[in-house]
Amino acid sequence: MNFDVRTADLDAINSATKYPSIPTYHGLGERGALTAGVVEFRGPVVGTEKVDGTNSRVIGLPDGSWLLGSREELLCARGDLIGNPAQGIVAALRDLAEALPPADAVVRVLYLEVYGGKVTAASKQYTGERGVGYRLFDMVVLSEWDELSRRSAAELSAWRESGGQRFATEDELTAAAADFDLELTPRLFTVDAAELPHEIEAMREFLGARLPGTRCRLDAGAGGHPEGIVLRTPDRSAIAKARFEDYDRTLRRRRRA
Repeated sequence: MNFDVRTADLDAINSATKYPSIPTYHGLGERGALTAGVVEFRGPVVGTEKVDGTNSRVIGLPDGSWLLGSREELLCARGDLIGNPAQGIVAALRDLAEALPPADAVVRVLYLEVYGGKVTAASKQYTGERGVGYRLFDMVVLSEWDELSRRSAAELSAWRESGGQRFATEDELTAAAADFDLELTPRLFTVDAAELPHEIEAMREFLGARLPGTRCRLDAGAGGHPEGIVLRTPDRSAIAKARFEDYDRTLRRRRRA
């Protein structure tokens, strides 16, 4: 593959590597209230901690260079003296990007949650000393970049949102974390899909039992309240998120009604 980051279409790279939106396990209705319908899973389901930080990308490119990005935009390239300081992503991940092995003729995207510091209002739940951490939660390898690079921005966006990206399976993601010496978002459980509650109140109880406190504390001063759980099949064909805040808000409104 003849690839040079200096002449590549960075808008195309940005679009093709953005992380797609993940549905909530129970649907979201008016004013953020949860609805009765759920995302249907089959077979085993892996539960991982959902960390309240900022969605970040380390993009390894076919010429051995790399880019750092937030969920929406590219922030820094290898060799840049100054990177966009937004949300502390570049400061947190530049050394990691430099240390990773080259992507070898593909576009490899590591999706990491950067948390702590001053990243979000929930940072105090992970640190009392403004520590900053990051956890790997997904990965995509785009081996067909030559073909994708010829698509328009609108075509790439439609391809991405319709599930065109092939995300790593649980085994592939675990292997990548070991190869790159990265910590995954905490793996909490594996259950059969039939064990997932369908009632909103029962799901809130399930969350509290499975994740009473965050497993991503950076120091002893952390508040410890977790954001929620991500549910995913081992082959990553189905995924959904369940956040404490959504269930608590919905149940409060029910009690007031």
